[in-house]
Formats: sequence, structure tokens, C-alpha cells
Amino acid sequence: MRASSGLRRGLSLVSGVALSTSVLLSGGSAAIATVASHAVSNDITMKVPAGRPVGHVFGCQTDPTAALVCYSPEQIQKAYGIDKLQGRGVTGAGRTIVIIDAFQNPTMASDLAAFDSTFGLPDPTLNIIAPDGLTPFDPTNADMVGWAGEIALDVQWSHAVAPGAKIDLVLSKSDQDADILSATQYAVDHNLGDVISQSFGENENCVDPTIFKAQHAMFASAVAKGITLFASSGDEGAALPTCDGSSWVQAASSPADDPFVTGVGGTELIAAPACRDATTLNEIPCARPAKPAGTYESETALNEPAGEFTEGNFSTGGGFSDLFKRPDFQDGIHGISRSTRGVPDVAYTGAIGHGVLASCGACAGISTPAFFVFGGTSVGSPQWAGLTALADQLGHHRVGDINPALYALGRLGSALTVHDVKKGNNTVTEFDATDSPVDVAGFNAGPGWDATTGLGTPRADVLVPYLAIASH
Repeated sequence: MRASSGLRRGLSLVSGVALSTSVLLSGGSAAIATVASHAVSNDITMKVPAGRPVGHVFGCQTDPTAALVCYSPEQIQKAYGIDKLQGRGVTGAGRTIVIIDAFQNPTMASDLAAFDSTFGLPDPTLNIIAPDGLTPFDPTNADMVGWAGEIALDVQWSHAVAPGAKIDLVLSKSDQDADILSATQYAVDHNLGDVISQSFGENENCVDPTIFKAQHAMFASAVAKGITLFASSGDEGAALPTCDGSSWVQAASSPADDPFVTGVGGTELIAAPACRDATTLNEIPCARPAKPAGTYESETALNEPAGEFTEGNFSTGGGFSDLFKRPDFQDGIHGISRSTRGVPDVAYTGAIGHGVLASCGACAGISTPAFFVFGGTSVGSPQWAGLTALADQLGHHRVGDINPALYALGRLGSALTVHDVKKGNNTVTEFDATDSPVDVAGFNAGPGWDATTGLGTPRADVLVPYLAIASH
């Protein structure tokens, strides 16, 4: 069973500003289940080996009809228009991305070097910070190995989007809520970076009330400092585990539910494959279709069937908060008729069957690089952080909280700045503690905002310049 015992990776905050109680539902904190000790869960599934590249092209990049298709940085850059920005010298130079994760990845240095050399990326400045100490890595601990994969994914793909940005990887000593909060507090108090990515989360109703309030206060403080916050919305569709981990309920994920955070959902991206020249082994456009690798074709809401890659459905998190009122920026948005906060705000590719490549030696139990195909809403949070670093560079200032600007576009119709994902849903079947199926009704994708893919996925070459001038 892929049940999570607590928070899923994806949170960001700041200190020094009083809790904004106006966004909390009346009595909201009392409605949160008291939990003495809770752990966060990362929003990825990896462990799908990619093999070795031939001429820097992996076999899973070349067959669009295969059960497992993978994408390189070049393909994702092409699909979302990031290549056009990088071609103009917009690389995130002079900006810092903060990644919050738990435990550690002992092979991070060699993983990153392998990723960069394989895909022709420059080596970034990577600082690894453990404000409360670094927990020794236990390769027999599945939880730690999972976080090692999360770390590899987050660092490598934020770098792929913003190759000129510095990366501060801030590690908490465990994935307990209090430890994650402490590490994030450090990042905010020390104003480490311009944008924070957190690819984790949990059922909002299961967060300890004291931690929930402290987290929201930190988010408010972060926004006051101009820091942009991202969090993944979860990988079990509209469902999240009950607080005792025994079953599943329809719920929103914290911290993606917080109005100061931009929640990131998942899609299944179909993009043009890569091919190899038989003689040189260099990547070339495929004969059929004759499109550059990564050319955007279509997207649907992420919802891979139960049993395909995971026991239950692997689907984009999304829904409505029980604890936060609908923020002003969501007023007047088609699809948000409820009085509470809707998530996610935006989306990004996150399917396993159409996943992204990253290196994680620790995931394979070896000290040398090993490539895997990764999926999950964790794919999106660090890449949206990378996009924000591009906007910060382009605008010569921190863009800060981007939610008001995103929803202003949503009211006007944002077809030029996002791919509006109109197909799919996040209705899921998961399995409880007795391995009995639990059906949880979700939400349908459709025109405009929806509780599966939010406002959509980025057309970065248009959206990033807009954010550079519209958000401050």
C-alpha cells in the first residue's frame, strides 16, 4: 500500500509575520486532528530503471508507443517553451533556488555531475545545508532511499530549468513535521533564496494544530520578504490517507493548500520523441513525426490506472480545503464556486509512463550514478521554482507571491501563457490497510481552472516575462 503517514514533500515559509487569521475558517484550527508525531511523504515514484544512454539518448526517449516513455531536459525545455528563454540568456543567473528535503542523498554530487554531463548542462553552485544536523544515511531504510530520490529529482530538474541559478539544498534531520518546519524556518529566517520548492505534503486535517499555525505564519513572513513558495499537490488524486493511515478520504494536501503557496498538480505530457543518428549516435528529429524532440503535442490530467505502476491510481492531487477560506485571488474564477481554497493553482508533467530522467545512485544501492524515470507532482514543484528564478532574473527583482498574477490571467483567459489542460480527472481507487479497494470521487479537468491541473501548465516563453513585470 502506498499510504503516507503524514506530510508530502512541498512546503515553504518565512518568519516574523503574525498569523493571517483572516484566511482561516472560523474554528479551523480546532478541526485539525491532533497528532503527536507525524511524518511527511514525498510526492514521487521512481524505481523505474532507465538503463544506459547511447549517444546521450536513452531508449525510452525514442519509442512514443512504449509502456514507459521518458523525457530529457531538452525535451521538457522544448515542450514548455523554456528553450526560447534560455536561448536569450535567461538562465536564472544571479538567483537562488531553495530546495527543502529530508535526510540526505550521499550520491548527490556524482548524481548531479552525471546528469549535467549526460545532458550538456553546466555545473551549478550547490550548497548543502543541514541546520539541525545530518542524519546518517541507511541504505536499508526505504524511507531514506525514497528521500534520496526526491533530492536527486528536485536538484537536477530545478537546475535543468534554471541552469544559471545557485541551489541551496536545505535538509531536515528527518521527515517528521516538526523537523521539516525547523529546516524551512531556517531557510526563511536566513533569507537563503528567492524561491522555495517543497515536494511533499499530507492530509491538511492531520497536521498538528500548533505546527499548522506556525507553518502559515512562516509562509506569510516568506511572502513579505518577496520569496515565492511552491508545493506539490500529491499523487493519489483527490484522496489522501486518513490520519491513522488505515484508509483514504477526499482531502486537500498541506502545504499546497496554503493561500501563500502556489500548489502544483500533475499532468501526463505527450511530446515528440528523440531519435539517434545510426552513424553518429547524436540526437536528431525523428522521421515520423518530423518534429524536434520535445515538441508539445497534448496533455491530460495525471491519472495512471491502479496496477499500472502503483497499487492504487497514480493521480494528481487536487480538491478544496477544509481549513482555508477561498482567498481573494480565487474570487470570480470559473470552477471555484465553493467558499474554500481550491488546489492546485498550476500543473506540470508528472506521469510515470511519460516521466523524466534523473540520476540517483543511492536509489540503486550503489555509489555510482544510475538513471531512473521519475514521476509525480514532485516533478513540477522544483521546475516551477526554476521558472520563477528565470522571472526573477528577467525582472531584476523577486517576483514574490505569484498567485494573484496567475489568477488575474485566469480571469482574462490565459491561453497565451498556459496550456489549459481540459481532459481527465483525479477520481481514484486506493487500497486501505486491509488491502481492500477504496473509491474516492475526484474532479474533472475542463476549460479554465479545475481541481486537477489548476490553471494549466506553462508556456514559459510568454508566462515568465509576464510574471517578471506583473508580480512584485
